Amino acid sequence: MIETGLKGKVVIVTGAAAGIGRGTAERFAEEGCRVAAWDVTDAHADELVAELGALGGEAVFSQVNVTNVAAVEAAVAEVVGRWGGVDVLVNNAGIVRDAQLVKVKDGEVVATMTDDQWDAVVGVNLKGVFNCTRAVAPHLIRAGGGVVLNASSVACLNGNFGQTNYVATKAGVIGMTRTWAREFGRYGIRVNAVAPGFVLTEILKAMPQKVLDGMVGHTPLGRIGDVRDIANAYLWLASDAASWITGATLSVDGGLVIGT
Repeated sequence: MIETGLKGKVVIVTGAAAGIGRGTAERFAEEGCRVAAWDVTDAHADELVAELGALGGEAVFSQVNVTNVAAVEAAVAEVVGRWGGVDVLVNNAGIVRDAQLVKVKDGEVVATMTDDQWDAVVGVNLKGVFNCTRAVAPHLIRAGGGVVLNASSVACLNGNFGQTNYVATKAGVIGMTRTWAREFGRYGIRVNAVAPGFVLTEILKAMPQKVLDGMVGHTPLGRIGDVRDIANAYLWLASDAASWITGATLSVDGGLVIGT
């Protein structure tokens, strides 16, 4: 068994109430980490904290909108006050607001992506990552090291119909990851990104089987991903086993990039 070196580490996971974020919080809890689970909604927060504790970790939940600078800074201060510092930040929180940039029917423009759709996705997926990392980084620097992990997507490597806003943010996350790896390496801080493919979250579960079959058809390994596939990637990148990896983007997609 690979020794992760994560037992007792303090880990912040944003967007932790469901999907990949919840799976990631669970995986770190299994390693005996102290997990600060953040989400914009506090629905089922008590249940989540109890579950993470039962898995072997210590947990606290905070309702945090990552677009709100004051809320992020207050939540970081709460984590530091409780556990003395931060070791790992997982910038997982993200949203979609899909629309074609310009939709044309019978030669006429019938719809466009709105400013609200653009701003909402940029606010969470890009500025949210900026806000959280800026708030946590000083604590990592003072501690002499740490790990920042950012959620990108294979969509930004290939483009995706109807997702101008989402693809732009996920490409931006890769750019920030590489920049921060350069800036923070001198302090012993590693910064990496994970680019998931099609993962069976609640959103995908609600899709017609025909659509899911199409996703599988584009995935060489022949299945939709599980949230633990992504959670395991985050865990490995945070662990001592990845101690010489920074500035990288790890595609976890069943081969989707080469299968598309």
